[in-house]
Amino acid sequence: MQFTLAHQEGKLTAKVERNVKKLRGGGPRGVFFFFEKSPRRMPRRFFDYSQKIGYMKSGRCWMQYQNIRKAIFLERPNRFIAHVELGGSVVKVHVKNTGRCRELLVPGAVVYVEDFEGRMGNRKLQYSLIAVEKQNILINMDSQAPNKVTAEALQNGHLKFPGMDELVELRGEYTYGDSRIDFYGKDCCGKEFLLEVKGVTLEENGVARFPDAPTQRGVKHVEELIRAHEAGFEAGILFVIQMKGARRVEPNWRTHEAFGEALQKAQAAGVKVLAYDCRVEPDLLELDEPVDVAVE
Repeated sequence: MQFTLAHQEGKLTAKVERNVKKLRGGGPRGVFFFFEKSPRRMPRRFFDYSQKIGYMKSGRCWMQYQNIRKAIFLERPNRFIAHVELGGSVVKVHVKNTGRCRELLVPGAVVYVEDFEGRMGNRKLQYSLIAVEKQNILINMDSQAPNKVTAEALQNGHLKFPGMDELVELRGEYTYGDSRIDFYGKDCCGKEFLLEVKGVTLEENGVARFPDAPTQRGVKHVEELIRAHEAGFEAGILFVIQMKGARRVEPNWRTHEAFGEALQKAQAAGVKVLAYDCRVEPDLLELDEPVDVAVE
Protein backbone atom coordinates (compact mmCIF):
# COMPACT_ATOMS: atom_id res chain seq x y z
CA MET A 1 0.00 0.00 0.00
CA GLN A 2 1.92 3.00 -1.28
CA PHE A 3 0.92 6.43 -0.10
CA THR A 4 2.29 9.70 1.16
CA LEU A 5 0.83 10.98 4.41
CA ALA A 6 -0.03 14.59 5.05
CA HIS A 7 -1.67 15.56 8.33
CA GLN A 8 -3.38 18.93 8.33
CA GLU A 9 -6.06 20.31 10.67
CA GLY A 10 -6.92 16.90 12.05
CA LYS A 11 -7.51 15.30 8.64
CA LEU A 12 -5.47 12.59 7.01
CA THR A 13 -4.93 12.83 3.27
CA ALA A 14 -3.21 10.33 1.05
CA LYS A 15 -1.55 11.10 -2.29
CA VAL A 16 -0.45 8.39 -4.66
CA GLU A 17 1.24 8.82 -8.01
CA ARG A 18 -0.59 6.32 -10.20
CA ASN A 19 -3.70 4.13 -10.37
CA VAL A 20 -5.25 5.70 -7.31
CA LYS A 21 -8.42 4.03 -6.13
CA LYS A 22 -10.44 4.75 -3.04
CA LEU A 23 -10.56 1.65 -0.86
CA ARG A 24 -13.22 2.64 1.63
CA GLY A 25 -14.40 5.63 3.63
CA GLY A 26 -13.01 6.20 7.10
CA GLY A 27 -14.45 8.02 10.07
CA PRO A 28 -16.81 10.96 10.12
CA ARG A 29 -14.08 13.41 9.20
CA GLY A 30 -13.60 12.09 5.68
CA VAL A 31 -10.57 9.88 6.21
CA PHE A 32 -9.87 7.54 3.31
CA PHE A 33 -7.44 4.75 2.51
CA PHE A 34 -5.92 4.35 -0.95
CA PHE A 35 -4.23 1.48 -2.71
CA GLU A 36 -2.47 0.83 -5.98
CA LYS A 37 -3.12 -2.90 -6.32
CA SER A 38 -6.13 -5.13 -5.85
CA PRO A 39 -7.40 -5.20 -2.26
CA ARG A 40 -7.37 -8.99 -2.48
CA ARG A 41 -3.60 -8.79 -2.17
CA MET A 42 -3.78 -6.72 0.98
CA PRO A 43 -4.31 -8.16 4.47
CA ARG A 44 -8.02 -7.88 5.29
CA ARG A 45 -7.22 -6.71 8.77
CA PHE A 46 -5.57 -3.58 7.49
CA PHE A 47 -8.39 -2.10 5.46
CA ASP A 48 -10.93 -3.13 8.07
CA TYR A 49 -9.26 -0.61 10.42
CA SER A 50 -11.24 2.20 8.82
CA GLN A 51 -14.37 1.01 10.60
CA LYS A 52 -15.48 3.00 13.64
CA ILE A 53 -12.29 5.08 13.72
CA GLY A 54 -12.56 8.81 14.38
CA TYR A 55 -10.16 11.74 14.35
CA MET A 56 -9.84 14.69 16.69
CA LYS A 57 -8.60 18.12 15.63
CA SER A 58 -5.35 17.29 17.44
CA GLY A 59 -4.84 14.43 14.97
CA ARG A 60 -5.28 11.77 17.63
CA CYS A 61 -7.62 8.87 16.98
CA TRP A 62 -9.97 6.69 18.92
CA MET A 63 -12.03 3.53 18.65
CA GLN A 64 -15.72 4.39 18.82
CA TYR A 65 -18.54 2.07 19.87
CA GLN A 66 -22.28 2.57 19.46
CA ASN A 67 -25.36 1.96 21.60
CA ILE A 68 -23.55 1.18 24.84
CA ARG A 69 -25.55 -0.23 27.74
CA LYS A 70 -24.55 -0.75 31.36
CA ALA A 71 -24.88 -4.25 32.82
CA ILE A 72 -23.76 -6.48 35.70
CA PHE A 73 -21.44 -9.43 35.07
CA LEU A 74 -22.71 -12.78 36.33
CA GLU A 75 -20.58 -15.59 34.90
CA ARG A 76 -18.42 -16.67 31.97
CA PRO A 77 -19.20 -20.23 30.84
CA ASN A 78 -16.37 -20.21 28.28
CA ARG A 79 -13.86 -17.89 26.63
CA PHE A 80 -16.32 -16.53 24.09
CA ILE A 81 -19.50 -15.77 25.99
CA ALA A 82 -20.66 -14.34 29.30
CA HIS A 83 -23.95 -13.95 31.11
CA VAL A 84 -24.86 -10.49 32.34
CA GLU A 85 -27.85 -8.89 33.99
CA LEU A 86 -29.26 -6.26 31.66
CA GLY A 87 -32.53 -4.46 32.25
CA GLY A 88 -33.64 -7.01 34.80
CA SER A 89 -32.99 -10.02 32.53
CA VAL A 90 -30.10 -12.45 32.16
CA VAL A 91 -28.55 -11.98 28.71
CA LYS A 92 -25.86 -13.92 26.87
CA VAL A 93 -23.15 -11.63 25.40
CA HIS A 94 -20.07 -12.07 23.23
CA VAL A 95 -16.76 -11.47 25.05
CA LYS A 96 -14.33 -9.62 22.74
CA ASN A 97 -11.31 -10.99 24.61
CA THR A 98 -10.37 -14.67 24.84
CA GLY A 99 -7.82 -14.04 27.62
CA ARG A 100 -8.54 -15.23 31.15
CA CYS A 101 -9.38 -11.78 32.60
CA ARG A 102 -10.13 -13.45 35.93
CA GLU A 103 -9.26 -10.37 37.94
CA LEU A 104 -11.74 -8.31 35.86
CA LEU A 105 -14.73 -10.53 35.18
CA VAL A 106 -15.85 -11.22 38.72
CA PRO A 107 -19.52 -11.69 39.67
CA GLY A 108 -21.15 -8.34 40.38
CA ALA A 109 -18.68 -6.27 38.32
CA VAL A 110 -20.13 -3.38 36.32
CA VAL A 111 -19.63 -3.97 32.60
CA TYR A 112 -20.56 -2.15 29.40
CA VAL A 113 -21.91 -3.91 26.34
CA GLU A 114 -22.46 -2.76 22.78
CA ASP A 115 -25.98 -3.33 21.47
CA PHE A 116 -26.13 -4.41 17.81
CA GLU A 117 -29.90 -4.23 17.45
CA GLY A 118 -30.73 -3.23 13.88
CA ARG A 119 -27.23 -4.06 12.61
CA MET A 120 -26.85 -7.75 13.42
CA GLY A 121 -25.55 -8.88 10.04
CA ASN A 122 -24.20 -12.41 10.59
CA ARG A 123 -23.92 -12.00 14.35
CA LYS A 124 -25.42 -14.68 16.59
CA LEU A 125 -25.51 -12.55 19.76
CA GLN A 126 -26.98 -9.07 20.04
CA TYR A 127 -24.45 -7.78 22.58
CA SER A 128 -20.65 -7.62 22.88
CA LEU A 129 -18.84 -6.95 26.14
CA ILE A 130 -16.64 -3.88 25.66
CA ALA A 131 -15.43 -2.60 29.04
CA VAL A 132 -15.44 -3.38 32.76
CA GLU A 133 -15.07 -1.33 35.93
CA LYS A 134 -12.37 -2.40 38.36
CA GLN A 135 -12.64 -0.27 41.50
CA ASN A 136 -12.18 3.27 40.13
CA ILE A 137 -10.60 2.20 36.81
CA LEU A 138 -12.48 1.65 33.56
CA ILE A 139 -10.76 -0.99 31.43
CA ASN A 140 -11.46 -1.64 27.75
CA MET A 141 -11.54 -5.40 27.02
CA ASP A 142 -11.78 -5.39 23.22
CA SER A 143 -8.74 -7.38 22.06
CA GLN A 144 -9.02 -5.99 18.51
CA ALA A 145 -9.04 -2.33 19.53
CA PRO A 146 -5.28 -1.94 20.26
CA ASN A 147 -4.32 -2.85 16.70
CA LYS A 148 -6.98 -0.61 15.23
CA VAL A 149 -5.96 2.52 17.14
CA THR A 150 -2.28 1.73 16.56
CA ALA A 151 -2.81 1.54 12.79
CA GLU A 152 -4.51 4.91 12.73
CA ALA A 153 -1.98 6.49 15.10
CA LEU A 154 0.89 5.35 12.87
CA GLN A 155 -0.80 6.83 9.83
CA ASN A 156 -1.75 10.19 11.33
CA GLY A 157 1.59 10.72 13.10
CA HIS A 158 0.38 10.54 16.71
CA LEU A 159 2.57 7.43 17.07
CA LYS A 160 5.99 7.43 15.43
CA PHE A 161 8.28 4.45 15.39
CA PRO A 162 11.67 5.51 16.87
CA GLY A 163 14.23 6.37 14.21
CA MET A 164 11.74 6.34 11.32
CA ASP A 165 10.90 9.25 9.02
CA GLU A 166 7.60 9.90 7.23
CA LEU A 167 5.83 6.64 6.37
CA VAL A 168 5.24 5.77 2.73
CA GLU A 169 4.08 2.19 3.29
CA LEU A 170 2.15 0.42 6.03
CA ARG A 171 0.78 -3.11 6.02
CA GLY A 172 -1.06 -5.16 8.59
CA GLU A 173 -0.60 -8.89 9.35
CA TYR A 174 2.81 -9.05 7.67
CA THR A 175 4.31 -12.51 7.24
CA TYR A 176 7.91 -12.73 8.38
CA GLY A 177 9.62 -16.07 8.89
CA ASP A 178 7.14 -18.39 10.57
CA SER A 179 5.07 -15.59 12.13
CA ARG A 180 2.55 -12.96 11.17
CA ILE A 181 3.65 -9.66 12.68
CA ASP A 182 1.01 -6.99 13.28
CA PHE A 183 2.62 -4.21 11.22
CA TYR A 184 5.25 -3.68 8.55
CA GLY A 185 6.24 -0.14 7.61
CA LYS A 186 8.67 1.70 5.35
CA ASP A 187 9.65 5.35 5.55
CA CYS A 188 10.56 7.82 2.81
CA CYS A 189 14.25 6.94 3.22
CA GLY A 190 13.63 3.25 2.61
CA LYS A 191 14.04 2.13 6.23
CA GLU A 192 11.76 -0.74 7.20
CA PHE A 193 10.26 -1.74 10.53
CA LEU A 194 8.19 -4.52 12.06
CA LEU A 195 5.93 -3.80 15.01
CA GLU A 196 4.03 -6.25 17.20
CA VAL A 197 1.18 -4.89 19.34
CA LYS A 198 0.11 -6.38 22.67
CA GLY A 199 -3.06 -5.24 24.43
CA VAL A 200 -2.76 -5.08 28.22
CA THR A 201 -5.75 -5.39 30.57
CA LEU A 202 -4.04 -6.66 33.73
CA GLU A 203 -3.19 -4.01 36.35
CA GLU A 204 -1.95 -4.44 39.92
CA ASN A 205 -1.30 -1.45 42.18
CA GLY A 206 -0.56 0.90 39.29
CA VAL A 207 1.60 -1.60 37.38
CA ALA A 208 0.33 -3.03 34.10
CA ARG A 209 1.50 -6.55 33.35
CA PHE A 210 1.55 -8.75 30.27
CA PRO A 211 0.54 -11.50 29.68
CA ASP A 212 -2.38 -12.50 31.89
CA ALA A 213 -1.97 -16.12 30.73
CA PRO A 214 0.94 -18.11 29.25
CA THR A 215 1.51 -17.17 25.61
CA GLN A 216 3.87 -19.29 23.52
CA ARG A 217 2.67 -17.33 20.50
CA GLY A 218 3.85 -14.13 22.20
CA VAL A 219 7.28 -15.64 22.85
CA LYS A 220 7.48 -16.74 19.21
CA HIS A 221 6.69 -13.22 18.01
CA VAL A 222 9.39 -11.69 20.22
CA GLU A 223 11.98 -14.17 18.98
CA GLU A 224 10.98 -13.46 15.38
CA LEU A 225 11.46 -9.73 15.96
CA ILE A 226 14.99 -10.40 17.24
CA ARG A 227 15.79 -12.27 14.03
CA ALA A 228 14.23 -9.48 11.95
CA HIS A 229 16.37 -6.88 13.71
CA GLU A 230 19.49 -8.97 13.07
CA ALA A 231 18.47 -9.09 9.39
CA GLY A 232 18.37 -5.28 9.15
CA PHE A 233 14.82 -4.32 10.07
CA GLU A 234 13.95 -1.89 12.78
CA ALA A 235 11.78 -3.89 15.15
CA GLY A 236 9.57 -3.10 18.10
CA ILE A 237 6.92 -4.28 20.53
CA LEU A 238 4.17 -1.90 21.58
CA PHE A 239 2.15 -2.54 24.73
CA VAL A 240 -1.21 -0.79 24.50
CA ILE A 241 -2.49 -0.45 28.07
CA GLN A 242 -6.27 -0.38 27.74
CA MET A 243 -6.80 1.95 30.71
CA LYS A 244 -5.44 5.06 32.42
CA GLY A 245 -3.54 5.14 35.68
CA ALA A 246 -0.69 2.68 35.07
CA ARG A 247 2.73 4.06 36.06
CA ARG A 248 4.62 1.45 34.07
CA VAL A 249 4.25 -1.88 32.28
CA GLU A 250 6.36 -4.95 32.94
CA PRO A 251 6.37 -8.67 32.11
CA ASN A 252 4.12 -10.84 34.20
CA TRP A 253 6.88 -13.03 35.57
CA ARG A 254 4.55 -15.10 37.76
CA THR A 255 2.36 -16.10 34.83
CA HIS A 256 4.92 -16.66 32.06
CA GLU A 257 8.60 -16.32 32.89
CA ALA A 258 9.63 -17.32 29.37
CA PHE A 259 7.93 -14.26 27.90
CA GLY A 260 9.80 -11.96 30.30
CA GLU A 261 13.10 -13.62 29.41
CA ALA A 262 12.37 -13.28 25.68
CA LEU A 263 11.51 -9.59 26.16
CA GLN A 264 14.77 -8.98 28.03
CA LYS A 265 16.70 -10.69 25.24
CA ALA A 266 14.90 -8.63 22.61
CA GLN A 267 15.61 -5.31 24.30
CA ALA A 268 19.27 -6.24 24.72
CA ALA A 269 19.42 -7.11 21.00
CA GLY A 270 18.09 -3.68 20.00
CA VAL A 271 14.36 -4.35 19.61
CA LYS A 272 12.39 -1.29 20.77
CA VAL A 273 10.02 -1.94 23.68
CA LEU A 274 7.33 0.77 23.88
CA ALA A 275 4.10 1.35 25.79
CA TYR A 276 1.15 3.75 25.61
CA ASP A 277 -1.83 4.03 27.90
CA CYS A 278 -5.36 4.80 26.73
CA ARG A 279 -8.18 7.12 27.64
CA VAL A 280 -11.18 4.90 28.14
CA GLU A 281 -14.87 5.66 28.24
CA PRO A 282 -17.72 3.16 27.96
CA ASP A 283 -18.01 3.89 24.23
CA LEU A 284 -14.44 4.91 23.41
CA LEU A 285 -10.77 3.85 23.44
CA GLU A 286 -8.15 6.50 22.61
CA LEU A 287 -4.40 5.92 22.43
CA ASP A 288 -3.07 8.55 24.80
CA GLU A 289 0.37 8.91 26.41
CA PRO A 290 3.70 7.00 26.60
CA VAL A 291 4.27 4.86 29.68
CA ASP A 292 7.55 3.54 31.07
CA VAL A 293 8.50 -0.09 30.44
CA ALA A 294 10.44 -2.03 33.09
CA VAL A 295 11.87 -5.13 31.48
CA GLU A 296 14.48 -6.01 34.10
